[in-house]
Amino acid sequence: PIGEATVACRDVLRLGVAATLVCVGIVACRGGTEVSTQVPDNISVASSAFADGAPIPALYTCRGDDVSPQLSWTGVPEGTAEIALVVDDPDAPRGTFTHWVLFGLAPTTTDLAEGAATSLPAGGKQAKNSAGRASYMGPCPPSGTHHYRFTVYALGGPLGLDDGAGLAEALTATEKRAAAQARRGGLLS
Repeated sequence: PIGEATVACRDVLRLGVAATLVCVGIVACRGGTEVSTQVPDNISVASSAFADGAPIPALYTCRGDDVSPQLSWTGVPEGTAEIALVVDDPDAPRGTFTHWVLFGLAPTTTDLAEGAATSLPAGGKQAKNSAGRASYMGPCPPSGTHHYRFTVYALGGPLGLDDGAGLAEALTATEKRAAAQARRGGLLS
């Protein structure tokens, strides 16, 4: 009986270690806080501030006035409940750094004016960014060239979060409800 109990305990311990390793592997592969949805790129995103893949002007960064750039989009699918925007830097030294999470935009919203972060459109709410502030934080690479992603999401259901929601909560809710997306990328060195 003691031998059987020892074997049973050893088997339970192995399962526990295996489960822990799987969980650690999943978290490690995720590589930071970022929305990793596998949704269609049906939307088109444009900006008068910078061309896709081009350098982002200083005005929109920590080196300038830290103003949110103008963005517009088309192709939002029918049935969209709300629009969300996530601005992030996948090249940050400690994993993806999220600069801005904006959500709660009406599905009929097709653009954000320059500086919209300080005067949100009707219904707009901001979740906390990676710095812990519910606001736009312009690109600000510590070194080297960083790629910044401005991703617009068409959500199949409302996030149901309050202004100032936590970053992980907002990104998870966005991932779960994303029905379509599009991205505009910019660079900064």
